[in-house]
Amino acid sequence: MIDTFLDWFNNLEPGIKIYWAIALVTSTIFVIQTILSLIGLGDFDMDIDLDGGDSLDTSGFSDMLSIKNAINFLLGFSWAGVCFYDSIPNRFLLGIVAFICGVAFVAMFIYIFKKLMKLESNGAFDINTAEGKTCNVYLRIPANRTGTGKVQISFDGSVQELDAVTDGDMIPTGTKVVVMEVLNNNILHVEKL
Repeated sequence: MIDTFLDWFNNLEPGIKIYWAIALVTSTIFVIQTILSLIGLGDFDMDIDLDGGDSLDTSGFSDMLSIKNAINFLLGFSWAGVCFYDSIPNRFLLGIVAFICGVAFVAMFIYIFKKLMKLESNGAFDINTAEGKTCNVYLRIPANRTGTGKVQISFDGSVQELDAVTDGDMIPTGTKVVVMEVLNNNILHVEKL
């Protein structure tokens, strides 16, 4: 089997042989990176720090300089070269198209990564921003502050369950309420809408 592969590879034209070599190596590394990421060992990326410090800058040109993005670029570049080799006879133009595809791969992976990072939540929220928000009663709220119930309230897309009291009549589950104030012990004072 290895002999068949080597015969096939050795019989390729020199131009496409370069694209195939890069494609095979980077595809293998990409698959290994993906498997390591899926099992939780994929955070070994070595970012190049342009500031000279321990910056955690997540925007700008420094995002582009990482081993993962180099692999993504080479993956797009090499497979574009392989796929378009017979379609684009001008090798300089083929190189430009392959380069553009490599840059597109990096841009696509950065875009996807940033979207995925927005889904990740650390659960932190500022309860003091609850005043004036509407929410739903999750567990009934007893009348006249004789006990606490629970409400579900959204903070920046994250839904939280918090204790709540009311000054009026009992508020049943499913009722829409408005937060009047946040009490000292992080209990919400709510009233029916």
